[in-house]
Amino acid sequence: MDFVTVLSEQFNLRPYQVDNTIKLLDEGNTVPFIARYRKEATGSLDDQTLRELSERLEYLRNLDKRKNEIYESIDNQGFMTDEIALALENAKTMAELEDIYRPYKPKRKTRASIAKEKGLLPLAEMIFEQSPDSPYPIDMAADFINPEKEVNTPEEALQGALDIIAEMISDNAQIRGNLREYYLDKAILSSSAAKEEDSVYSMYYEFSEAVNKIAGYRVLAIDRGEREDFLKVSIDVDIENALNIIYSEILKDESKCTQAVIDAAQDAFDRLIAPSIEREIRNILTENASDAAIKVFSSNLRQLLMQPPVKGKVVLALDPAYRTGCKVAVVDGSSIVLDTSVVYPTPPHNKIDESEKVLNELIDKYNVEVISIGNGTASKETEIFVANLIKKRGKGLSYMVVNEAGASVYSASKLAAQEFPQFDVSLRSAVSIARRLQDPLAELVKIDPKAIGVGQYQHDMPKKQLDEALSGVVEDCVNTVGVDLNTASPSLLSHIAGVNSTVAKNIVKYREDNGCFKSRNELKKVSKLGPKAFQQCAGFLRVPESENILDNTSVHPESYEAAKQLVQFCGYTLKDVKYNKLYSLRERVEALGMGEVADMLGIGVPTLNDIINELLRPGRDPRDELPKPMLRTDVMDINDIRPGMQFTGTVRNVVDFGAFVDIGVHQDGLVHISEITNRFIKHPSEVLKVGDIVTVRVLAVDVDKKRISLSMKPVS
Repeated sequence: MDFVTVLSEQFNLRPYQVDNTIKLLDEGNTVPFIARYRKEATGSLDDQTLRELSERLEYLRNLDKRKNEIYESIDNQGFMTDEIALALENAKTMAELEDIYRPYKPKRKTRASIAKEKGLLPLAEMIFEQSPDSPYPIDMAADFINPEKEVNTPEEALQGALDIIAEMISDNAQIRGNLREYYLDKAILSSSAAKEEDSVYSMYYEFSEAVNKIAGYRVLAIDRGEREDFLKVSIDVDIENALNIIYSEILKDESKCTQAVIDAAQDAFDRLIAPSIEREIRNILTENASDAAIKVFSSNLRQLLMQPPVKGKVVLALDPAYRTGCKVAVVDGSSIVLDTSVVYPTPPHNKIDESEKVLNELIDKYNVEVISIGNGTASKETEIFVANLIKKRGKGLSYMVVNEAGASVYSASKLAAQEFPQFDVSLRSAVSIARRLQDPLAELVKIDPKAIGVGQYQHDMPKKQLDEALSGVVEDCVNTVGVDLNTASPSLLSHIAGVNSTVAKNIVKYREDNGCFKSRNELKKVSKLGPKAFQQCAGFLRVPESENILDNTSVHPESYEAAKQLVQFCGYTLKDVKYNKLYSLRERVEALGMGEVADMLGIGVPTLNDIINELLRPGRDPRDELPKPMLRTDVMDINDIRPGMQFTGTVRNVVDFGAFVDIGVHQDGLVHISEITNRFIKHPSEVLKVGDIVTVRVLAVDVDKKRISLSMKPVS
């Protein structure tokens, strides 16, 4: 298979982009490295496109491998023909390949194989031929009576022959392909109650929708309802039309054998084809729904990880609880834990005054500027307590409710125990809640992405596929931001391109044994970090302590010489880079011509542009350019919310049917997809992403069910 041509057409890319990308991947280069440092080779393809291309390449290679396996199997059986070889060559999906292979695939014992053992294949072939001058099938069957093979009557012989014909029809690749297309275009997915019991699946107790229109989240909900024995599910089509598709392929001119072939076709459809095609369609629906859900999850995760950090502020975190009290952790601007405590402002204790005293002392002692509150159990009561505390103190303090999904997973992990052996599980959660506000990326990489809570049916997804997608997102985010080589945790380092968990631990151990890294080049002394790993990781690791300012940028060491020449050529020094004095660097380069300067330096224009960006803002964090998280000073209760009220809120999750928005009430409100914008959109992610600050209007409030319906549409 010509992978370059196929992928170029599928991704609408130029052949050189695909060819170079394949070569770079096959050489062992990571996606972040290729995306950032091989832009000239790929035509500046971004990391998401590169991952999709890599996944598709793997699929095509597996397809090619399977073609060869099937060809060899059929050829070894002596059945290979030019027609079969051409069909295999033209097959574009695994399903097409398996349809071609079905007649030749070794089978367990079937009614047809038993009939063949009884010598009834010639009879089946004569009937299936439907010759105009052939006798009635029952008359032909009389010649195949053989008591030794347990064929005692013409009726038994005929039935065996029809079983063989049914399997021949079922194994016909053209028929299977046509029926699959028919089902995908015309079939209806139906579900009904499997038992008389109310459940979260009640809306699917009498449900049906066209296969080609049903939303992915409905498919996943129905799948789960079926697994939990609440739903019975079927795929329904017009059987007469389905049979006509079969008849059009197998029936010839009218003959005395026609009715027998029709009977065999009906049996093939009912017994062999329909159940198989129904399973295929269900699998296709589930796979498509899973792919879409993983993409939404990946997009949400990317936005969550790239949330702007609250830098340089001392944070007091509260992990809310009732009986056991709220755990408190104070963390400085460098994420170092300064103090911990426990307060009891929530029921059943309600020690408001005592809790205020403890927090006020901590706030004053450490100059706390922001309070971070976990959104779990007792969060509402804790938020009210904090809002009242802020009102009493006056200005200078704000708070934010932080999604604590996965905090308990982290706090009970081996990693947390190593990081904070002196703290119990609940205090570790409080520290995590503080750090999530200070630097979401650095903290959330310690947690299994599935536990972060920005997905939809994530626990129903194919584990390998989901893990690969989410780990790719984490890797892309970490490498986009870059990490401080002298402060990064092993968890964060292990997501850097070219650095596995062993090398990450070795980096930290080297740091502990030898003190801070003084340069990127010192990385080469780390155990098991070889030349290839250095090439892949160096540009993503920052060394603020280095004498070489370039070590604190994303300029790759391989481009240091070009960067130095550029600075000198434009009349500056590296000291000017350090003190942000390259006032007109870009203007000077553009005046000379980007292409001409790039040629002079021996690099490409994309690399030159990246170098200029880094020299102008060394040590920059791309997250700083995004809208800052919204901090609050007061809190509202759902009972205070009325239709028509307008709020500014933060998007917490984007799903297929809408988006959940935090408006300062303990319950997030739902903006249904129909209420996001006046124009038609296929998916909420076309307009919204996690972390967006949006203005919403309340449509309805259900206090009992704790539901808030919101709209982003302007009032007409």
